[in-house]
Amino acid sequence: MSVEPAEDDALIRGAAGGNRAAFGELYVRYARMVHGILLVRVPPGDAEDLVQEVFLSAMRQLRSLRTTAAFRGWLGAIARNRAIDYFRNRKQNEPLDQAEGHAGRIHPGAVEACQVLDLIRSLPEAYRETLVLRLVEGLTGPEIARQTGLTPESVRVNLCRGMKMLRTLLGENQ
Repeated sequence: MSVEPAEDDALIRGAAGGNRAAFGELYVRYARMVHGILLVRVPPGDAEDLVQEVFLSAMRQLRSLRTTAAFRGWLGAIARNRAIDYFRNRKQNEPLDQAEGHAGRIHPGAVEACQVLDLIRSLPEAYRETLVLRLVEGLTGPEIARQTGLTPESVRVNLCRGMKMLRTLLGENQ
C-alpha cells in the first residue's frame, strides 16, 4: 500500500481536529507498525491490547502534536513508552508466579514462532523493530521507511544485517 505523504498529512490534521474517520484511517495505516514495535518488547499475547491503548493515548494527545511530519515518530515513541509502562505496572501489580504463567496463554502451535521472536529480541536494538515489521507485520522496506522515518537505505541495511544475524542464531539452535 503506497500512500502519499500529503494524504497522510491531511488525515493527521483531520484527526487532530476531531475527525474520527480520519483517525480510524490512521489506525488502519499504522496499527501494524505499532504492533511490531510492541511485539519486540512485550509478550505476544499482550501486544494487541497495547496497540489499542497506544491509539487511545494518541487520540487524546493528537491536538498537542506540533507538525504532521512528527506523527510517525511520535506514534512510535508512544508505543515504546507504553511497552516500558507495561513492565513497570506489571512489576507493581502482578505477583511473580502469575507473571511467569503468561507463557501458558500461547497456542501450542505458535511455540516455534515465539522462539524465533525471542531470537529477534536478542538482536541489537537497531535490527529488532525493522525485522519484526518486515517478517511479522509484512511491511515492505519502503513502507517501513515511510512509517518509521528511517531512510530506505537504513531499512535495507538493518534488514540485511539483522537477517544475517538471525540466520546465524537459527543455525545455532538447530
